[in-house]
Amino acid sequence: MVDKKTKAWSGCPVRFGMSQFGDKWSFLIIRDLMFKGRKYYHEFIEAGEGISTNVLASRLADLESNGIVNKSRDPIKGSRFIYTLTDKGIELMPMMLAMIDWAEKYDADTEVPEDFIKELRDDPGKLQQEILEKIPR
Repeated sequence: MVDKKTKAWSGCPVRFGMSQFGDKWSFLIIRDLMFKGRKYYHEFIEAGEGISTNVLASRLADLESNGIVNKSRDPIKGSRFIYTLTDKGIELMPMMLAMIDWAEKYDADTEVPEDFIKELRDDPGKLQQEILEKIPR
């Protein structure tokens, strides 16, 4: 959970980053928005990670209040909301890709497609551009 009580940051960039997106659920929501094309509340619930509805609602609210995610009403079905990454959220892509690269090296169970990791290691700029073009704004 994001630490909202801490006022003095002591200048540590890691501590600041963790205050913005600081738990596994937030990272998985960012992953789903960035790489998996998910944008609706029910899609995050059905992603297979086992997040509870109250935790998802809390993390989405935290990410929105920190300017990482936008929430807007669906123009087709007005009773639901669409979640998208802001520019601030999109700028997390190099870090997310670095985590994917690191996990692929050290976690034998990581399910990174071979072509994805090859492109990430051969031409990360090209891969980032391809991903950017697919992210709804």
